[in-house]
Amino acid sequence: MASDPDSNRQRMKQLLGKPGNGKCADCGAADPEWASYTLGVFVCHSCSALHRNIAQISKVKSLLLDPWSSSQVEFMDSAGNNAVKAKYEQLVPAFYYQPTYKDCMLLREQWIRAKYEREEFLCVAKQEPYSAGYREGFLWKRGRDNGQYLSRKFILSEREGVLKYFNKHDAREPKAIMKINSVNATFQPTKIGTAHGLQITYLKDNSTRNIFVYHEDGKEMVDWFNAIRAARFHYLQVAFPGASISDLLPKLTRNYIKEGYMQKTGPKHTEGFKKRWFTMDDRRLMYFKDPLDAYARGEVFIGSKENSYTVLAGLPSSIQGYHWQFGITIVTPDRKFLFACETEEDQKSWIAAFQTVINKPMLPQEYAVEAYFKHKP
Repeated sequence: MASDPDSNRQRMKQLLGKPGNGKCADCGAADPEWASYTLGVFVCHSCSALHRNIAQISKVKSLLLDPWSSSQVEFMDSAGNNAVKAKYEQLVPAFYYQPTYKDCMLLREQWIRAKYEREEFLCVAKQEPYSAGYREGFLWKRGRDNGQYLSRKFILSEREGVLKYFNKHDAREPKAIMKINSVNATFQPTKIGTAHGLQITYLKDNSTRNIFVYHEDGKEMVDWFNAIRAARFHYLQVAFPGASISDLLPKLTRNYIKEGYMQKTGPKHTEGFKKRWFTMDDRRLMYFKDPLDAYARGEVFIGSKENSYTVLAGLPSSIQGYHWQFGITIVTPDRKFLFACETEEDQKSWIAAFQTVINKPMLPQEYAVEAYFKHKP
């Protein structure tokens, strides 16, 4: 019988075997178990929940639990992930961040809304908020000393090569000027404590400065993020004229390799171990008293194995005093850095992160950074 629920469900499962359908159309997660029967795409469970937020456009059902009519199966067969992506993603700018299943819900929801609800990638004019090269607006910024969030005016100017913010709405002079060449932005909802929280970093006198911002409107926040990526993309195209787009994209913004608490001791190894929040950002290992501090208490440069950097499990036997029991020693050409983790799992995870960095050959510009660290007072 053509409309038999079991045979229709079976046909839906078979459609997962068609090219493109075996991964979520929106985040790339393997083995999607849901589908939008109005758009014609197969999606994962968490993206299906985001499709429910645009119910006027997308209606979803479970492939395993819900009944499917023959006409719905025929539509899914005629559409499918590759065809629908070809339609709704035809004009995605190279710099636009396309989230994966590892990314926060805000990025994924706004990607889904941008594609299907706002149809931003069918019309270049709709991309102006992040592609115009200039953006200004107000964001809630965390105060450096009191932790209070206050409304601050931000301006991103590609022409000037800066992102700046002003302490007062009518201020003539900016409170901070961040050069696009060193700016990074990464969503940090858990750390900041708000679903729309963005951490922006930049180099000030070759040290990393953090600022934490958010906006109640998810689209506004993701537009800022993609505007920063666009400005970085155009800066890097000029700075590295021979580089391919695929070479430049990983440099637009980056998530941290790892973050979390460890204990550390000082350069003489005679001081007590102190608990600190650590962030591994590319080759910079920074430590903070509090995860939301504006400045790091210190930074360690992690070079490559060819340049005599190694990471070892454990601490030298001479180390005395109370500390967490799972130690890590980082050996650099000049000295050893000693850390301690609370659990063996943390220790293994940090060692793997350090090893990833140490195994990568150093780029020419990283030698200049290493030289700065060596001569830092």
